Amino acid sequence: MSDRPAEPRPRPAAESAGPPPPEDAAAAALARARADALEKGLRPGMRPRRRVRPTGSGVILSGADRDGRDPSLLGEQLDRLVADRGWQLDVTVGSVLGRWDEIVGPDVAQHVEPVSFTDGLLTVRTDSTAWATQMRLLASHVLARIGAEVGAGVVTELRVRGPGGPSWRRGRLRSPDSRGPRDTYG
Repeated sequence: MSDRPAEPRPRPAAESAGPPPPEDAAAAALARARADALEKGLRPGMRPRRRVRPTGSGVILSGADRDGRDPSLLGEQLDRLVADRGWQLDVTVGSVLGRWDEIVGPDVAQHVEPVSFTDGLLTVRTDSTAWATQMRLLASHVLARIGAEVGAGVVTELRVRGPGGPSWRRGRLRSPDSRGPRDTYG
């Protein structure tokens, strides 16, 4: 055997006279494809290997797969940051406070506002004692709605505060025992 490639066989005169019939053209294309595959060392039924390219850092990366250098969406990066820092609960509570109007509805949100959240306890303040009573009656429904929106167990208790009364304690010079102007009432 020699190292020279095999020379193509000369065609008979009948084949070179005109274009081959379609069956012969398909057979010839299949024969060429098989010969090319055999040159590359491929066998029938083998899947082609993916080509990988080495990088300067010694890591082998392929062109189509995602790696650390690929850009990612901002939402994915924020989710990863929140998970790494352990802020899931804080973000969830922030969504409750930020979407209060959607969760309780515009009528209730007009009279009730969330004030604070600490260890599963959500404190809300109402603008009248009537709304404070109404919110105490609706507390179980509001907790169920919050649980459906952000997940069960995030808010476990709802504390309702009525409107704050006026403070009579003003100024530097005040008596700590004084009840303010009410001490002269009947």
